[in-house]
Amino acid sequence: MIHTIRELLTFKRNPLKPNGGYLVSLAISVVLALLLGAVIMLVSGHDPIAGYGAMLTGALGSQRAIGNTLAKSATLCLTGLATAIAAQAGVFNVGGEGQLYFGAMASALLGSTLAGVPAFIAVPLCLAAGMAAGGLWALIPAWLKVRLNVNEVITTIMLNSVAIYFCAYLSNGPLKTSEPGIASGTSKIDPNFAFPRVINLSNLTTSIFLSLAAALFVWYLMKRTTTGYEMKLTGENERFAYYMGIPTAELMMVGMAISGAICGMVGMFEVFGLHRRFIDSVSNEFYYDGMLVAMIMRYNPMGIILMSLFFGVLKIGGTGMEQTGVPSQTILIVQSIIIFFMAAERGISESFKARRLHNPANNRAEGSERP
Repeated sequence: MIHTIRELLTFKRNPLKPNGGYLVSLAISVVLALLLGAVIMLVSGHDPIAGYGAMLTGALGSQRAIGNTLAKSATLCLTGLATAIAAQAGVFNVGGEGQLYFGAMASALLGSTLAGVPAFIAVPLCLAAGMAAGGLWALIPAWLKVRLNVNEVITTIMLNSVAIYFCAYLSNGPLKTSEPGIASGTSKIDPNFAFPRVINLSNLTTSIFLSLAAALFVWYLMKRTTTGYEMKLTGENERFAYYMGIPTAELMMVGMAISGAICGMVGMFEVFGLHRRFIDSVSNEFYYDGMLVAMIMRYNPMGIILMSLFFGVLKIGGTGMEQTGVPSQTILIVQSIIIFFMAAERGISESFKARRLHNPANNRAEGSERP
């Protein structure tokens, strides 16, 4: 735990790329995790084949299940890309949850205020408000880092609590709706502004198309633009980039602002796609799940997109496992083991490499091959 905290406080973007060897070792980690999860289910008296089959059925067995899986994957993808774009510029944004809350609150308030305005005008304005709120909140720790050298991990974590509790105060206090039967929450947005569902009874709405556009934008920015390349240099070696004439401070703030704006966009999608108003539980730690996806895939945008689909299956498929009698606690244990093995892949692979290098038999074989 102490080592983990130290790594976070001294965060540097991992320059390694998910090459073929990494993907193979990652696949091995997933298989090992599934096997260990099967053992746990066997010990607890459950059939692992039926359990994993129910997971796949719960995530992909019907149109509604597929819709829920795609919706969850889109959220994980956006929050993961928000982490990656900040990390590309050398900033570790742990405050995406608070930025999401502010984006949800700003868009919800504007959505109720603009009732009666044509949707093609109001919805883009609400989206811009959500993104601006998230981006501006992210600029605070970015400014503190580049101007005062304040560690962004600490400030973003603290600002998470500020944003979440402040929004909860507003939705339960001065901005609480007067509608009967609503315990907490703001007024409803205009129904004409809501994103329609792509698949009936699922959480998949037309916001999925905006999510795809945002993912394509982040991928293009990170991989195909000069700004993305300069961000990469800044993240890998800030001092070197600075002496190369790259405006490192500005790029850090830009990366953080884009990261916060994406989180604000996710908050807007939650309000306009599902809840139709701001509520205290607008997010169930969505950003932390996305951050984990980004870290596992070493901040590679294409890898984040693909891994988000896998995590979406895990998250949504867990509800299907409960129908076979597998307790929710066991499901969480299995999911946690899978995440652990995937996150620990680098350490596991390096441990095997170190053992192979220090193996006397290997050393003798290598020595015999030398001329």
